[in-house]
Amino acid sequence: MGPLDLLALSPPGWGATLLAGLWNSLLIAVGAFSLGLVLGGLGAWGKIHGGPVTRDLLAMYTTIVRAVPELILILILYFGVTDLVNQVLIAFGHERIQISGVAAGITVLGVVQGAYATEVLRGALLAVPPGQVEAARAMGMPPLLMARRIIFPAMLGLAMPGLSNLWLIATKDTALLAVVGFGELTFATRQAAASTKAFFTFFIAAGVIYLILTLLSGWVFARIEAWARRGEPRNAGG
Repeated sequence: MGPLDLLALSPPGWGATLLAGLWNSLLIAVGAFSLGLVLGGLGAWGKIHGGPVTRDLLAMYTTIVRAVPELILILILYFGVTDLVNQVLIAFGHERIQISGVAAGITVLGVVQGAYATEVLRGALLAVPPGQVEAARAMGMPPLLMARRIIFPAMLGLAMPGLSNLWLIATKDTALLAVVGFGELTFATRQAAASTKAFFTFFIAAGVIYLILTLLSGWVFARIEAWARRGEPRNAGG
Protein backbone atom coordinates (compact mmCIF):
# COMPACT_ATOMS: atom_id res chain seq x y z
CA MET A 1 0.00 0.00 0.00
CA GLY A 2 1.44 3.36 -1.07
CA PRO A 3 1.74 6.51 1.05
CA LEU A 4 -1.28 8.14 -0.59
CA ASP A 5 -3.38 5.06 0.16
CA LEU A 6 -2.24 5.10 3.78
CA LEU A 7 -3.18 8.78 4.12
CA ALA A 8 -6.55 8.44 2.36
CA LEU A 9 -9.59 9.67 4.27
CA SER A 10 -11.53 6.46 3.74
CA PRO A 11 -10.48 3.05 5.15
CA PRO A 12 -8.01 1.43 5.00
CA GLY A 13 -6.41 4.88 4.95
CA TRP A 14 -5.76 6.70 8.22
CA GLY A 15 -6.33 10.26 7.00
CA ALA A 16 -9.61 10.67 8.86
CA THR A 17 -7.97 9.51 12.09
CA LEU A 18 -5.19 12.07 11.70
CA LEU A 19 -7.70 14.85 11.00
CA ALA A 20 -9.70 13.85 14.09
CA GLY A 21 -6.48 14.03 16.12
CA LEU A 22 -5.70 17.44 14.60
CA TRP A 23 -9.17 18.66 15.59
CA ASN A 24 -8.62 17.52 19.18
CA SER A 25 -5.21 19.22 19.21
CA LEU A 26 -6.69 22.50 17.97
CA LEU A 27 -9.59 22.26 20.42
CA ILE A 28 -7.24 21.86 23.38
CA ALA A 29 -4.78 24.47 22.09
CA VAL A 30 -7.51 27.10 21.67
CA GLY A 31 -8.99 26.31 25.07
CA ALA A 32 -5.61 26.28 26.83
CA PHE A 33 -4.50 29.49 25.12
CA SER A 34 -7.75 31.23 26.09
CA LEU A 35 -7.53 30.04 29.69
CA GLY A 36 -3.88 31.09 29.75
CA LEU A 37 -4.81 34.59 28.59
CA VAL A 38 -7.36 34.91 31.41
CA LEU A 39 -4.90 33.64 34.03
CA GLY A 40 -2.12 35.72 32.51
CA GLY A 41 -4.19 38.90 32.51
CA LEU A 42 -5.15 38.42 36.15
CA GLY A 43 -1.60 37.46 37.05
CA ALA A 44 -0.05 40.45 35.29
CA TRP A 45 -2.47 42.85 36.94
CA GLY A 46 -1.85 41.23 40.32
CA LYS A 47 1.92 41.40 39.96
CA ILE A 48 1.75 45.12 39.16
CA HIS A 49 -1.11 46.33 41.34
CA GLY A 50 -1.54 43.56 43.94
CA GLY A 51 -0.39 43.55 47.53
CA PRO A 52 2.77 41.85 48.81
CA VAL A 53 1.05 38.51 49.46
CA THR A 54 -0.56 38.49 46.01
CA ARG A 55 2.72 39.31 44.32
CA ASP A 56 4.57 36.61 46.27
CA LEU A 57 1.98 33.95 45.42
CA LEU A 58 2.04 34.91 41.75
CA ALA A 59 5.84 34.85 41.76
CA MET A 60 5.74 31.30 43.17
CA TYR A 61 3.20 30.26 40.52
CA THR A 62 5.17 31.61 37.56
CA THR A 63 8.52 30.41 38.90
CA ILE A 64 7.40 26.84 39.62
CA VAL A 65 5.51 26.39 36.34
CA ARG A 66 8.35 27.81 34.25
CA ALA A 67 10.98 25.79 36.11
CA VAL A 68 9.31 22.35 35.97
CA PRO A 69 9.17 20.62 32.54
CA GLU A 70 5.71 20.65 30.95
CA LEU A 71 5.58 16.85 30.79
CA ILE A 72 6.10 16.55 34.56
CA LEU A 73 3.41 19.19 35.17
CA ILE A 74 1.02 17.32 32.89
CA LEU A 75 1.56 14.08 34.79
CA ILE A 76 1.16 15.82 38.16
CA LEU A 77 -1.95 17.75 37.23
CA TYR A 78 -3.56 15.06 35.07
CA PHE A 79 -3.09 12.13 37.45
CA GLY A 80 -2.18 13.65 40.82
CA VAL A 81 -4.78 16.41 41.03
CA THR A 82 -7.52 14.16 39.62
CA ASP A 83 -6.72 11.50 42.21
CA LEU A 84 -6.67 14.12 44.98
CA VAL A 85 -10.07 15.47 43.95
CA ASN A 86 -11.53 11.96 43.91
CA GLN A 87 -10.10 11.17 47.34
CA VAL A 88 -11.73 14.31 48.75
CA LEU A 89 -15.05 13.40 47.12
CA ILE A 90 -14.91 9.85 48.51
CA ALA A 91 -14.05 11.19 51.98
CA PHE A 92 -17.25 13.26 51.89
CA GLY A 93 -19.34 10.33 50.69
CA HIS A 94 -19.51 11.21 47.00
CA GLU A 95 -18.78 9.10 43.93
CA ARG A 96 -15.56 9.30 41.98
CA ILE A 97 -15.67 11.51 38.91
CA GLN A 98 -14.12 10.92 35.51
CA ILE A 99 -12.72 14.11 34.05
CA SER A 100 -12.92 14.26 30.25
CA GLY A 101 -9.67 14.26 28.32
CA VAL A 102 -10.49 17.56 26.62
CA ALA A 103 -11.31 19.33 29.89
CA ALA A 104 -8.22 17.92 31.61
CA GLY A 105 -5.98 18.83 28.67
CA ILE A 106 -7.30 22.39 28.51
CA THR A 107 -6.92 22.84 32.26
CA VAL A 108 -3.41 21.40 32.44
CA LEU A 109 -2.00 23.30 29.48
CA GLY A 110 -3.98 26.41 30.44
CA VAL A 111 -2.23 26.54 33.81
CA VAL A 112 1.12 26.27 32.04
CA GLN A 113 0.15 28.93 29.50
CA GLY A 114 -1.06 31.23 32.28
CA ALA A 115 2.39 31.37 33.90
CA TYR A 116 4.09 32.44 30.69
CA ALA A 117 1.25 34.77 29.69
CA THR A 118 1.55 36.51 33.06
CA GLU A 119 5.11 37.61 32.26
CA VAL A 120 4.32 38.51 28.64
CA LEU A 121 1.36 40.69 29.61
CA ARG A 122 3.15 42.17 32.61
CA GLY A 123 5.99 43.30 30.37
CA ALA A 124 3.53 44.76 27.88
CA LEU A 125 1.66 46.62 30.62
CA LEU A 126 4.86 48.10 32.01
CA ALA A 127 5.85 49.20 28.49
CA VAL A 128 2.69 51.29 27.99
CA PRO A 129 3.84 54.94 27.82
CA PRO A 130 3.05 56.44 31.25
CA GLY A 131 2.31 59.81 29.68
CA GLN A 132 -0.77 58.39 27.96
CA VAL A 133 -2.10 57.03 31.25
CA GLU A 134 -1.40 60.30 33.08
CA ALA A 135 -3.15 62.28 30.34
CA ALA A 136 -6.22 60.04 30.58
CA ARG A 137 -6.33 60.48 34.36
CA ALA A 138 -5.92 64.25 34.01
CA MET A 139 -8.97 64.28 31.73
CA GLY A 140 -10.97 62.42 34.40
CA MET A 141 -11.35 59.22 32.39
CA PRO A 142 -12.84 56.37 34.52
CA PRO A 143 -10.48 53.40 35.15
CA LEU A 144 -12.46 50.89 33.06
CA LEU A 145 -12.76 53.28 30.13
CA MET A 146 -9.06 54.13 30.42
CA ALA A 147 -8.19 50.43 30.37
CA ARG A 148 -10.35 49.86 27.29
CA ARG A 149 -9.39 52.96 25.33
CA ILE A 150 -5.78 53.59 26.39
CA ILE A 151 -4.04 50.72 28.19
CA PHE A 152 -5.37 47.67 26.29
CA PRO A 153 -4.83 49.07 22.76
CA ALA A 154 -1.32 50.24 23.68
CA MET A 155 -0.27 46.94 25.24
CA LEU A 156 -1.82 44.71 22.56
CA GLY A 157 0.76 45.45 19.89
CA LEU A 158 3.57 45.09 22.42
CA ALA A 159 2.28 41.72 23.61
CA MET A 160 1.52 40.15 20.23
CA PRO A 161 5.01 38.69 19.49
CA GLY A 162 5.06 36.97 22.89
CA LEU A 163 1.46 35.79 22.59
CA SER A 164 2.19 34.42 19.13
CA ASN A 165 4.99 32.31 20.59
CA LEU A 166 2.70 31.12 23.39
CA TRP A 167 0.10 29.99 20.85
CA LEU A 168 2.73 27.97 18.98
CA ILE A 169 3.88 26.47 22.29
CA ALA A 170 0.26 25.53 23.06
CA THR A 171 -0.15 23.73 19.72
CA LYS A 172 3.07 21.78 20.26
CA ASP A 173 2.42 21.01 23.94
CA THR A 174 -0.77 19.17 22.97
CA ALA A 175 1.56 16.43 21.69
CA LEU A 176 2.63 15.81 25.29
CA LEU A 177 -0.90 14.67 26.09
CA ALA A 178 -0.19 11.54 24.07
CA VAL A 179 1.62 10.16 27.15
CA VAL A 180 -1.70 10.08 29.05
CA GLY A 181 -3.51 8.41 26.15
CA PHE A 182 -5.46 11.35 24.82
CA GLY A 183 -6.28 11.07 21.11
CA GLU A 184 -4.64 14.21 19.75
CA LEU A 185 -2.58 14.35 16.55
CA THR A 186 0.60 12.77 17.89
CA PHE A 187 -1.31 9.94 19.55
CA ALA A 188 -3.28 9.31 16.35
CA THR A 189 -0.04 9.33 14.35
CA ARG A 190 1.53 6.78 16.67
CA GLN A 191 -1.54 4.56 16.36
CA ALA A 192 -1.48 4.72 12.57
CA ALA A 193 2.27 4.11 12.38
CA ALA A 194 2.16 1.19 14.80
CA SER A 195 -0.73 -0.44 12.95
CA THR A 196 0.76 -0.11 9.46
CA LYS A 197 4.51 -0.05 10.32
CA ALA A 198 4.74 2.95 7.97
CA PHE A 199 6.48 5.08 10.58
CA PHE A 200 8.25 7.38 8.12
CA THR A 201 5.07 8.16 6.18
CA PHE A 202 2.91 9.05 9.15
CA PHE A 203 5.46 10.99 11.16
CA ILE A 204 6.43 13.02 8.09
CA ALA A 205 2.70 13.67 7.52
CA ALA A 206 2.31 14.84 11.13
CA GLY A 207 5.36 17.08 10.77
CA VAL A 208 3.90 18.65 7.61
CA ILE A 209 0.58 19.25 9.38
CA TYR A 210 2.34 20.99 12.28
CA LEU A 211 4.41 23.05 9.82
CA ILE A 212 1.29 24.19 7.95
CA LEU A 213 -0.38 25.05 11.24
CA THR A 214 2.67 27.07 12.29
CA LEU A 215 2.79 29.00 8.99
CA LEU A 216 -0.93 29.79 9.11
CA SER A 217 -0.69 30.85 12.75
CA GLY A 218 2.26 33.11 12.00
CA TRP A 219 0.33 34.78 9.18
CA VAL A 220 -2.74 35.34 11.38
CA PHE A 221 -0.76 36.77 14.30
CA ALA A 222 1.22 39.01 11.93
CA ARG A 223 -2.06 40.46 10.65
CA ILE A 224 -3.33 40.96 14.19
CA GLU A 225 -0.09 42.67 15.22
CA ALA A 226 -0.22 44.95 12.18
CA TRP A 227 -3.80 45.88 13.08
CA ALA A 228 -2.88 46.46 16.73
CA ARG A 229 0.05 48.70 15.75
CA ARG A 230 -1.88 50.77 13.23
CA GLY A 231 -1.24 54.45 13.72
CA GLU A 232 2.14 53.90 15.37
CA PRO A 233 5.10 55.72 13.77
CA ARG A 234 7.30 53.48 11.66
CA ASN A 235 11.04 53.18 12.25
CA ALA A 236 13.12 55.44 10.08
CA GLY A 237 14.73 52.49 8.35
CA GLY A 238 11.43 50.64 7.76
